[in-house]
Amino acid sequence: MDDAAVLVTGGAGFVGSNLVRLLLEAGAASVHVVDNLLSAERANVPGDPRVRFTEGSVADVAVVGALEDEYVYAFHLCTYHGNQSSIADPLADHEHNQVTKLKLFERMKDFSRLRKLVYSAAGCAVAEKTYDRASATSEDAPVSLRMDSPYSISKIVGEFYAVYYHDRHALPTVRARFQNVYGPGEILGAGRWRGTPATVWRNVTPTFVYKALHGEALPLEAGGAATRDFIYVDDICAGLIACALRGAPGDVYNLASGAETSIAQLAERINALTGNPTPPDVLPARSWDRSGCRYGSTEKAREVLGFEARVPLDEGLRRTVEWTRASLPLIESCIARHADRMAAALAAA
Repeated sequence: MDDAAVLVTGGAGFVGSNLVRLLLEAGAASVHVVDNLLSAERANVPGDPRVRFTEGSVADVAVVGALEDEYVYAFHLCTYHGNQSSIADPLADHEHNQVTKLKLFERMKDFSRLRKLVYSAAGCAVAEKTYDRASATSEDAPVSLRMDSPYSISKIVGEFYAVYYHDRHALPTVRARFQNVYGPGEILGAGRWRGTPATVWRNVTPTFVYKALHGEALPLEAGGAATRDFIYVDDICAGLIACALRGAPGDVYNLASGAETSIAQLAERINALTGNPTPPDVLPARSWDRSGCRYGSTEKAREVLGFEARVPLDEGLRRTVEWTRASLPLIESCIARHADRMAAALAAA
C-alpha cells in the first residue's frame, strides 16, 4: 500500500474505519472515505491529514460522479446494515446495498490506475441452510435461490455484478466473503434510525458484550444452537488488504477463522469475561433465519493470499470487552438517540 491512493466506501463504519487505520499504518499516500453515516459515526474517521472524507451515498449521482481516476486500490464496504433492517425495509436495502455497488462499478469500469476493487461479500449468502452438522463452506459452494433476507440477496447479486464487470469491462474486482466480524469499534446505535430495534442491537457480539456488562440476560434464539465463524476485525482488515495485493481479479476468497462456535458458547464466554451472573434468556428461533450452522473454509485464502486469521476468539473477545467498557459513554449516547423509536417499535411488535 506504500504511496497508493485508496478509496474506502463505508469507511466510517465498523470494518471500514479499522481498515482505514490499517491502510494508514501500511503507508497509503491518501485514503478517500465516502460514507453517508446511515449506520456509522463521523468520529470513527481517523483525523489524519492523508484522509479525505465525503459525507454522502455512493447511490447519489453527484457523489459517485465526483470520483476521479486517481485510486490504485478501492474497497467497497458500504451496505445497508443487517438482515433484520433489510427485512423491515427492502427498498432501503436495495438503495443502499444494491444501487451503490452498481453505480460504483459503472463509474470505475474505465479507470486506468485501478489495480483492484475489493467487494465485501457475505458468507451467509452461500452457506448451506442447515441446523444439522455444518461443513466448511468453500468458495465454490452452490448458491441457493432461497435467501433469508434482502440483505443476503443484495450481497450475492453484488457478486454477480462483480463477476460481470470483470468479464465484460476488465474491472479488477476481487470478492472478499466475510464471516461474522467482531471487535473494537462496532458502536451499538451508530448512525440514523432504520426502523427496527436492530438499529441498536446490530450484531450478536456487541449486543452480548453490552448486555453482559450491564448484568442483563443474553438472548439465545433457538437456545443458541446456531453456529457462526467469528473473525476478529483486525484479521478481516488484514484479509481485505491481502485481497487487494494478492487476490486474482474476478476471483473470490473467504475471510474466515475456520472455527465453528455456537451462540450459546459465545454467550458463556462473554458472561465469564464480564462476570455477568444472569443466566441467558432462551427464546424461540427467529422465523426468517434458516442459516443455522455455518463456518467458512480457510484453505483457498491461505494458499493463494497467504492469509490466516491470527486472533483467537477468547483473546478477541477480551479486547472487545475492554474496548466496550472504555467506550460506554459513546455507545450509550448513540443508543439514547433511538430510545423512543425503539420503545415504540417494541411496543408495536
